[in-house]
Amino acid sequence: MNTIKQNFKPWFAVLSACLVLLSCSDRFDDREGQLNADDLDYSDTDNMIQALVGAYNIIATRGWEEPLLLSVRGDDVNAGGLGDQQPFTDTDNFIYDQNYWMYNSLWNVHYGDIVNLNTEIELINNFKDLATPEDAQTADQYIAEITVLRAWLHFNLARVFQDVFIIETTQPDGEIANGVATKDEVMQYIITQMDAAIPLLPNLRPNERTDIPGGVTRFTAMAIKAMAQLELQDYTGVASTTGEIINSGKFSLYDDFYGLFKKPGELSNESLFELQFSDFGNSTGDSFYHLLAPFGPQGWTPARENASGGWGFYEPSLKFIKFMLDRGETTRLESSVLFTDRGIAELQTDPNYATLPSFVSNTTRDGDVINDYARALFASGKHYLPSVQLTEGRNDYGGGKNMIVIRYAEILLMYAEAVTRGGTPNGISADQAVNLIRTRANMPTITGVTSEDVMEEKFAELALEWGIRYYDMIRLDNYTELSYDGRTFTADDEYLPYPQAQVDALPLGGTNSNQ
Repeated sequence: MNTIKQNFKPWFAVLSACLVLLSCSDRFDDREGQLNADDLDYSDTDNMIQALVGAYNIIATRGWEEPLLLSVRGDDVNAGGLGDQQPFTDTDNFIYDQNYWMYNSLWNVHYGDIVNLNTEIELINNFKDLATPEDAQTADQYIAEITVLRAWLHFNLARVFQDVFIIETTQPDGEIANGVATKDEVMQYIITQMDAAIPLLPNLRPNERTDIPGGVTRFTAMAIKAMAQLELQDYTGVASTTGEIINSGKFSLYDDFYGLFKKPGELSNESLFELQFSDFGNSTGDSFYHLLAPFGPQGWTPARENASGGWGFYEPSLKFIKFMLDRGETTRLESSVLFTDRGIAELQTDPNYATLPSFVSNTTRDGDVINDYARALFASGKHYLPSVQLTEGRNDYGGGKNMIVIRYAEILLMYAEAVTRGGTPNGISADQAVNLIRTRANMPTITGVTSEDVMEEKFAELALEWGIRYYDMIRLDNYTELSYDGRTFTADDEYLPYPQAQVDALPLGGTNSNQ
């Protein structure tokens, strides 16, 4: 069991019982899990770390709808059929409803968490005012860590809604009154913030940290900086930043792609940013889970009796599966997709896929049987935890499974893309970066890598993860790829509309094309 999960238990028990006392705008929902400022003795800097742990609790306490909504519009994933979330399915088809609760929730939860992270920064600054020089340096590190977490939330908001608010205070009325920043301005803000944070952060892999294993390091900040540079199509900057991560020699690909997304792969040397969850290895009592049921199949026969199934809201697309079969993918396809018999039969209606590899089965290598269910033909293998890896006595689908946010494979592929688009190589070649990934996937190496090769490799490697595929396609104006299975994608579909509740309450200007 990871050290952070052992250490996190008593802190979480305290933090989850507290509600922050904010005097900020009531337009953003407050979230549970923060320290009450009145409970702290600021002269005792040993307590300062509690504010940092509060920040990690905030960032990990995501609504179940957030990763789904961030991802669903790509050609790698579908909403998973009709049902009680019709507007979610409509969103997958680029039909947007400003009144849909998910849009407002994504906005409110992200901004509520930004405000709450700002509160944790204020708490640490209160400690810093009374700290020794050594403790003040620690305070600066903690603030830098929280700044990185806050940057990730701003990054998500700008990619989804385009022009959004930049919030750096606990009383954001003035920032709201100043109006939204453009998407490009948000990305440049993130780059500037990361540049300031990087020298204050540990020069370690996240899993090398002993105080908070898996916590933010300077490489997490570099990764988010590179992601913002990629959005700005600053390929020289991307090559430089990702090259620095590569040249550190600290990161490597986890050798088992299938296991990377299961318990054995948690906090591996591939992880730069990971949301951590646990039941602390106990069959009863406290647990800290992300709700993974929306990603799971509605019907299964688990190898471990009584393990719960999922909701069927997140389905790998037929387009993605056929793309992988055409490439001769084995490891990555098996790891990314859970197959039902109905899904296999649907594949085989196409004569090109009448004969399928033996691993294409409704029984996983861990013995879980994925039964047919109404909502979808397939489910996500990357969000699947084998029932035999659940803690005994715990039955939640995926209970205690971590969620990888940024991993080294993405860094290598961003680097390769940047180099093929004119960025200056920084250490290794684009061929070398891509072939590291292909070798892990049991795919043959290639030479003379092009930008198109890289984008196909990103599709194969990073599908179903945080909408990476979708945001790549809109960055490149590649609307043809997003027009699939009867969908027609246009430039007007790139961004979700501002939630109607926010339009009614806030001075939202900007160039969001869906207003």
